[in-house]
Amino acid sequence: MNSTLLADKMAAAGARFLVAIALIGAAAPVVAADVDESAVEIRNESIVRTAFDGWAAGRGNVFDLLAPDVRWTILGSGPVAGTYHGKEEFAQRASAPLVSRLATPIRPQVHHIWSVGDRVIVRFDGSAVTTSGAQYLNQFVWIFRMRDGLVTEAEAFLDLAAYQHVVENNEPRRQ
Repeated sequence: MNSTLLADKMAAAGARFLVAIALIGAAAPVVAADVDESAVEIRNESIVRTAFDGWAAGRGNVFDLLAPDVRWTILGSGPVAGTYHGKEEFAQRASAPLVSRLATPIRPQVHHIWSVGDRVIVRFDGSAVTTSGAQYLNQFVWIFRMRDGLVTEAEAFLDLAAYQHVVENNEPRRQ
């Protein structure tokens, strides 16, 4: 093999090597971003799962995850449907009318939790006993947007007729 042919082969191999290095370097930020996003997804799912596990066991409340300025939207039609600005407004206008008419806390039974980016989606059933002794059963899908371990936005899908039935047919608990 003459030296010119060897030099050409080495130059071609070197060029392929440089192209490979350039491609790897270009892909590295994407891989790093994927790793960062994956870590966020795992952390957010763990935070929400731990809160739901505690709620189901009667320890704590998933609403402890709400940021003070949370924006909570209940989708659908009915008196409680709408967007609530802040944890306090949500608690007073959406949660209290139902919870005050329950003799027992709602116990969630989680079916699925998914985490995608900064969103966590929870599909669960909830059950409780009303102040009149009837069962309250509902199905929920909550979609949370998380930031720094807190829910900053929430969308709630539930049977609003079941919610309203409890509110209209049960007296609030005596304090």
